[in-house]
Amino acid sequence: MAEHARDKNNSRLTERGRATRKRILRAAADMMYVKGVSSTTLDEIRAASGTSKSQLYRHYPDKDALVQDVVALQAAELLERQHQQLERLNSLRGLERWRDALIERNALRNGAYGCPLGSLASELADQDEEARKAIARHFDTWEGLLEAGLERMKDSGVLRADADAGELATSLMAALQGGYLLAQTAQDVKPMKIALDMAIGHVKAYAVLAEDGDPPAGAREDA
Repeated sequence: MAEHARDKNNSRLTERGRATRKRILRAAADMMYVKGVSSTTLDEIRAASGTSKSQLYRHYPDKDALVQDVVALQAAELLERQHQQLERLNSLRGLERWRDALIERNALRNGAYGCPLGSLASELADQDEEARKAIARHFDTWEGLLEAGLERMKDSGVLRADADAGELATSLMAALQGGYLLAQTAQDVKPMKIALDMAIGHVKAYAVLAEDGDPPAGAREDA
C-alpha cells in the first residue's frame, strides 16, 4: 500500500519518500489502534514516526487523509491473515482452528484494544461516511471468506444442503465482533471464546452425521 502511494501532485514518490510515508502510516495505525482515532493527534504521529511537520503534511495534508490510509492498512493486514486461514476452510475442525488462532492472537493482549477493523468501525461509522463505506466493504470481504468455506463444506457433504452459508457466516462474524468487544471490556478473552463456541455450535447443528453418529471425514480434517 505505502509502496504504491503517490504524493499530492500525483507523481511517484522516491524510495525515500515511500519509506517516510510508510513510517508515518505505521505509526498512525499503531497509535490509533491503541488510543483511538479521535485521541491521536498529528503531532503525536509526527513524533512517533520521527518526521518533520513539512514531511507529515506533504504526505498527509489533513487527518482525514491519514485515517483513510490507516483503515486500508489495517484491513489489508487483517484480511491477509484471514485469507491464509480461511482460503482452504472445508471442515468443522478447520473452523475450530480459525477460532483458536483468533483467540490466541487476542490473548497476547489480554483482549485489549479489540479488533483492528472493528475498533475503527465503532469510532468512525457515525462520523466519516467514506470510512464507513470502506470498512463495510472490508467486512464483506472477510465474511465472504467464511461464506466460501461454509459453501465448500456443503459441497463436500460436511454440512446439510439446507444450511444457509451466508447466514451462518454472518452469525460467525457477529459472534466474533461481539466477542472482541466483551473481551476488550473484560480484559479477558474468555467471553470471546464463549461467543465463538456458540456460533460454531450453531454451524455444527447443520452437520451431516454418519450412521455411527460422527461427522463424515471431511468434517474432521481439512483437505
